[in-house]
Amino acid sequence: MDLRGLNPAPVTVFGEDGDVDHAANAKYAQWLASFDEVKSLVCLGHAGEGTFLTAQEQTDLIRTLVEAVDGRIPIIAGITGEGTQVAAEEAVRAAEAGATGALVYPSHGWLRFGYQHGAPQERYRAIYEASGLQSILFQYPDVTKATYNLDTQLEIAAQPGVIATKNGVRNMRRWDTEIPVLRAENPDLQILTCHDEYLLHTMFDVDGALVGYGGLAPEPLIELIRAGKAKDYPAARAIHDRLLPVTKNVYHRGSHMEGTVALKLGLVERGIIPRAAVRSPLLDLPDQARVEIAEALRAAELT
Repeated sequence: MDLRGLNPAPVTVFGEDGDVDHAANAKYAQWLASFDEVKSLVCLGHAGEGTFLTAQEQTDLIRTLVEAVDGRIPIIAGITGEGTQVAAEEAVRAAEAGATGALVYPSHGWLRFGYQHGAPQERYRAIYEASGLQSILFQYPDVTKATYNLDTQLEIAAQPGVIATKNGVRNMRRWDTEIPVLRAENPDLQILTCHDEYLLHTMFDVDGALVGYGGLAPEPLIELIRAGKAKDYPAARAIHDRLLPVTKNVYHRGSHMEGTVALKLGLVERGIIPRAAVRSPLLDLPDQARVEIAEALRAAELT
């Protein structure tokens, strides 16, 4: 997969009855895929409420997205199962549904307890051998115990089937020291930022971005990636500043999970999806959030 560009992680649209709205998700995917610089769609992650869907709903949604984009871009599935075998079987279902890639989440017990040396490497090996999906190394925030040290990242990056890294370490000291080493040791590894709220800092070191933000505002993020690759800081800064009201209203909230709700409100305001329904444990935002997000989108010239 060539992921050198924008790789949105779209939200999942639900119907009035709470079920997955396949028609609305297909229309949303077609809109995102209409941008030449969009290189893939990454479903079933945090922005897509992937762990809130049943296994059947997950595979059905992958099929919907695969059919909607009709081969123009690959569909990448978030693989989130706790155990290694569970995750491998999840990846097999994703491949059978038409996914090309796997965004491999850490086993979520590691968030609290940390991981044993070698366990992440085994997770990637098992998923690739079982499914054949091209894998993306997912680097979690530095504040969690599921963040991988540099040696672990290097070992995963060198494994068969690993073609990119989605780095969300959210520690700029680690970013500035570890990304150059990853690049030097694995020149073919595609480096993608997922720092929705730190895009300006990270945009000059990457091949692209894999962000939920891309599902709401692909147009300016495509411009930002282009400016970053050109090392054009004034242009990148201008885009960042134009987007800042939206960034604040989507991602500078009490919980990063609220960003998913805010993305949906923004997409409704833009006329891209019909409703902002979410699944528990997500909750609706206060009515004032709708007003604030609408004003932010107008300020960023997105409505």
